[in-house]
Amino acid sequence: MKRGSELRMRLACLHAHYSNIQYIEKALSEYGIELVHFVDPALMYRVTCDESFTRSDAARKVKEQIEWIAQNKVDAILITCTNYIACLEEERLSITTPIIKIDEPFFEYICNIQQPQIIVFTNPATVEGTMSRLYKHATTQGKFLDVEVIVIQDTFELIMQGRREEYNLAVSKFLSTIIANDNKVISVAQLSMVEASEQVEDKHDRTIINPLDPLIKTIIKKLEPVRYNK
Repeated sequence: MKRGSELRMRLACLHAHYSNIQYIEKALSEYGIELVHFVDPALMYRVTCDESFTRSDAARKVKEQIEWIAQNKVDAILITCTNYIACLEEERLSITTPIIKIDEPFFEYICNIQQPQIIVFTNPATVEGTMSRLYKHATTQGKFLDVEVIVIQDTFELIMQGRREEYNLAVSKFLSTIIANDNKVISVAQLSMVEASEQVEDKHDRTIINPLDPLIKTIIKKLEPVRYNK
């Protein structure tokens, strides 16, 4: 897809928190794609805080959301919340709209790295679902992963409270400490961590993998055939 293409594609984006919108908007700003954002934090709140809300309840709710979004004349649906993805039973969907999962391009990139790695999170609630899907993806690819998971404690609440600068500072400091003490390949697992990771990259001249870069390539690749078939 050429940047600034005259035939605008419509990409629906499902987020669990509004803070993810800015990262997607900025990354796709040059590609002439119309973005339609849907934000629903309630599902993840119930999954993590309501013991009576079962996994089947969550799967049913995600199915309803995705199918409703697909009715809004969009060309593809991007899901940016890994917990939403973990609850998605794609085989039960009654739609043909392509679904792009934020973590799959990231997983593909991670699985092609043979060196020991560190994956950093700030949200403890996303670790189990993300890592379970990563290991499943690696097994499917016949790959072995040497991965250490680190969670930056007491930090995610900052971004949830809209304290973005404080959040970025905390993430930057933590990543800088890792770089100073470890030679492993480092990646950040969440969109909210991308801005801080890029700042640390520039400061230390050290690559930090993030989920946004491989995602953008996948989005463009997915939308290209749809554009030509319109």
